[in-house]
Amino acid sequence: MNEYVPPDGPTVRDAKRKFMLEPYLDWAESEGVPIHEDFAIDMLTVDAKPWARFGVNGAICHLKGRDDFLTTFLIELPPGGSSAPVHHIYEEVIYVLSGHGSTTVETLDGRTHSFEWGPKSLFALPLNARYRHFNGSGREPARLAATNNSIYMINLFRNMDFIFNNAQTFPERWGGVNYFGGEGEYIDVLQGRHQWETNFVADISGFELKAMPTRGAGGTNIRFVLGDGSIGCHCSEIPPGTYKKGHRHMNGVVIHAVTGKGYSLLWYEGEKDFLRTDWHHGVIYSPPDKMFHQHFNISPAPARYLAVQMGSVRYPMTQGKRDIWAPQGMFAKKVDEGGMQIEYGDEDPRIFDLWEGEMKKAGLEMKMAAFRGK
Repeated sequence: MNEYVPPDGPTVRDAKRKFMLEPYLDWAESEGVPIHEDFAIDMLTVDAKPWARFGVNGAICHLKGRDDFLTTFLIELPPGGSSAPVHHIYEEVIYVLSGHGSTTVETLDGRTHSFEWGPKSLFALPLNARYRHFNGSGREPARLAATNNSIYMINLFRNMDFIFNNAQTFPERWGGVNYFGGEGEYIDVLQGRHQWETNFVADISGFELKAMPTRGAGGTNIRFVLGDGSIGCHCSEIPPGTYKKGHRHMNGVVIHAVTGKGYSLLWYEGEKDFLRTDWHHGVIYSPPDKMFHQHFNISPAPARYLAVQMGSVRYPMTQGKRDIWAPQGMFAKKVDEGGMQIEYGDEDPRIFDLWEGEMKKAGLEMKMAAFRGK
């Protein structure tokens, strides 16, 4: 069992004492697959090994900025292969990294429903529904990134039969009859909170987003409600020749780069140096708690990303998320007004200089003058 060791080393202890245990980490180690931990992970190239539980190759990916709720599993389907039928009491949102295939879901009356997916598809399965993934190619593997709240559920219940062999059904989580066909319902709320409710999005790289000028530079955004779950997702786009405003928030937001390429700068308040993370499709990263970060597009195409986190605008789950997403919350307020955002005019001058150098190196046109007032 993973046990806390004080910074000054282990101490003499009673063998019966239990202190600072984390059952999820013990479970992860017992699964016998690679566990990758880094600030950013390329899910398209990271190593995967046979995972008996799911009947395919896989890996567990822990990001440095993760929280106590979410982690990401890599599921790799071999050419012409399929995963083992499974169900689990934790929620999961799946983003297709590569390949084409299908997933079957066993309905409440015992029948199966199947839907097809491809690169950049996004979907969620109804809570505890039995499912199975199939690779539609006989030549190429398919990779799926499955972000889920198994950390919290395993640490809470500490019983694997409850997690993976639970018979409870949740009919209220299935949604509309066509939600697995890509249809859904648009819910107009207000800027940054507009939602699309469904179970499946065929390709988030081309999905219509809504204007979100408060984040700067002509950016757009939509929030997805998937399987009526408590895991929130939103997709944002940075137009070519632009970058977003700096901001900070709670940890645990898993960011998937979807289209384009670029980088993010990260820093804590008062620090002189920036940490840089370069990204392209397949890379995931997670800004740590209260660490400022800013996203920069350095490609000729729009740069989209998918952000996955515990709590949504429908089900915030924590007071911290309620404070962020309330109509008059911290979502787009300036830092000096108690918010989370740095306006262009208040940013460190080095930020623009760094981006300008990258754009010139790439031979790309900059389109920030109108947004920065210069």
